[in-house]
Amino acid sequence: MSISFLLTLFITSSLSSLSAYAQLLRFSHSSKHDASLSFLVLGDWGRRGAFNQSQVAFQMGKVGERLDIDFVVSTGDNFYDNGLISEHDNAFAESFTKIYTAESLQKQWYSVLGNHDYRGDAEAQLSPVLREMDSRWLCLRSFIVDSELVDIFFVDTTPFVEKYFTEPQKHKYDWGGIGPQKPYITNLLKDLELALKESRAQWKIVVGHHTIRSVGHHGDTQELVEKLLPILQANNIDFYMNGHDHCLEHISDTESPIQFLTSGAGSKAWSGDLQQMNRRGLNFFYDGQGFMSVQLTQTHATIEFYDVFGNVLHTLASSKQPHSFM
Repeated sequence: MSISFLLTLFITSSLSSLSAYAQLLRFSHSSKHDASLSFLVLGDWGRRGAFNQSQVAFQMGKVGERLDIDFVVSTGDNFYDNGLISEHDNAFAESFTKIYTAESLQKQWYSVLGNHDYRGDAEAQLSPVLREMDSRWLCLRSFIVDSELVDIFFVDTTPFVEKYFTEPQKHKYDWGGIGPQKPYITNLLKDLELALKESRAQWKIVVGHHTIRSVGHHGDTQELVEKLLPILQANNIDFYMNGHDHCLEHISDTESPIQFLTSGAGSKAWSGDLQQMNRRGLNFFYDGQGFMSVQLTQTHATIEFYDVFGNVLHTLASSKQPHSFM
């Protein structure tokens, strides 16, 4: 995708989306000619190639070629330990451009911010300057990717977490772009709920950095359980995809068809860090590095989890009848 086309897309989407979706910009990404779509999901990765980041990237390239992926989704914590210093930080090239070099990964990357990204210059990752350096990069706080087959709703989850405001410890968070916390969250949830209700896509996926359900290090994010999950359950979401916990994970919601999928193993993983509480619906957990692939058609979804060697560790297969709207 050329720089000029991407910037035109950004401007056009901004103007066309504001009236219907307020702050949620909409980006169109066409499916394949056979109406299928495939992409990779990666989280918690940017460490200049260390902690097996380069090895994960290598396997992503192989899987991406085999599946002929359409794009890559990043679930946040894109640059460690404290985001980017500025839009000219060389960590962008050293942790992204120079790492994900496989031909199959030269596709659009859709990214959200994680809590570590907010510890640096959060606005830098949203800057068009980065897209001029590497046209694959697109990171916004919250937005929608629309391929007709699927609507993917990217949600900025870091401002939901109270302890980042009340107990930041030694960390400094860049809240400059969001304004007061409570109105920001209220408006975001309202915009998201409207967009979900109006979606006519066959599949609905929500992407955020933080877990809703997890048995990993951080466990469940209570603020999302209370504020975000009821909206997802009420609007027929198929999958919630996240990072934050440095593992691979699949948990089924016990009160709805939602599947919680963690892909936060893009580099440093936490071996043996498994919570004993709230294991309801747990289908799969892996405490090493890896990533996830998603393949969608009108009637089937296939999601696979891979380790750092490219082995398939777990497969989720889901099916549904095509929508019929009057």
